Amino acid sequence: MARLQLQFPEDQYYYSTPLTVRVTDINGANHLGNDSMVSMISEARARFLYEFGIRETAQEGVGIIVTDLATTYKAEAHARDQLLFEVGVMDFNKYGGDIIFRISRPANQTMVAMAKSGFVFFDYQAGKVVAMPDDFKAKFSRVNYIDQA
Repeated sequence: MARLQLQFPEDQYYYSTPLTVRVTDINGANHLGNDSMVSMISEARARFLYEFGIRETAQEGVGIIVTDLATTYKAEAHARDQLLFEVGVMDFNKYGGDIIFRISRPANQTMVAMAKSGFVFFDYQAGKVVAMPDDFKAKFSRVNYIDQA
């Protein structure tokens, strides 16, 4: 089976936030568990969107939903490690795009993980995917677009 490779353009990161690995995030192998990493990625995503004034939940019936998540692990993290989550966006299309994450341990400059989370805008009242709002696009001037023909 081919391994997943995640590489992102340096100029697409817009935000960073520190998160500390809690004792309760540790699994039976004595390192940060996958389930806890997913929760930390979700927290970093929520902080990023909040920083840019974006609500994930329905606003006027429209919100953001996560469509997929891919994560590659480069190193273990342990209880009380301070991790830096650098967050950005890329590959916008008509309906959404990808939120990207570079997760490192600044104390020793170790890359811990890379992740990419797909998202679309969803009209909860109509029950369907809708076009990305123009005000959302305007917040990220450097983002690339992919053709969705």
